[in-house]
Amino acid sequence: MEGCLACDLAEGRRPLPGGRVLSEGGWIVEHCVGPLGVGTLVVKPERHVVRVSELSDDEAHALGSLLRRVAAAVDELTSAEQVYVCLWSHAGGEPVHIHFVVQPVTRASMTSHETYGPALQLAMFASGDGPPETEVVEFSARARQILEAA
Repeated sequence: MEGCLACDLAEGRRPLPGGRVLSEGGWIVEHCVGPLGVGTLVVKPERHVVRVSELSDDEAHALGSLLRRVAAAVDELTSAEQVYVCLWSHAGGEPVHIHFVVQPVTRASMTSHETYGPALQLAMFASGDGPPETEVVEFSARARQILEAA
């Protein structure tokens, strides 16, 4: 769907640093665009879906194991104290293409923003500090190797 950020990134209509990390079982894995830090991956359906209840049986079946594998890859590649996995599905107060954010959270990120959990993500967005593109590209390549080998 043109005009949907998730679809535009997947279809190459908008730049995606690091490119597609993996495509499997009706799902796409990409590095997150925006200020959630290097190593934050997004798992989203290949087709435009705005509700979990709209997933096909095959997409739903593939989701659990893929989220676990992506979180394990993020654990392996970062010094995260915890890896958050959360569903995001709104932009401007409107439902959008669902996507699961798989985010490494370090003690340093919690300390620098003086918070954790959902408040940490809000603080990171408020700061607007996106990660360096070269680091995103490098992380994506390493994540791709791990996920393709699994």
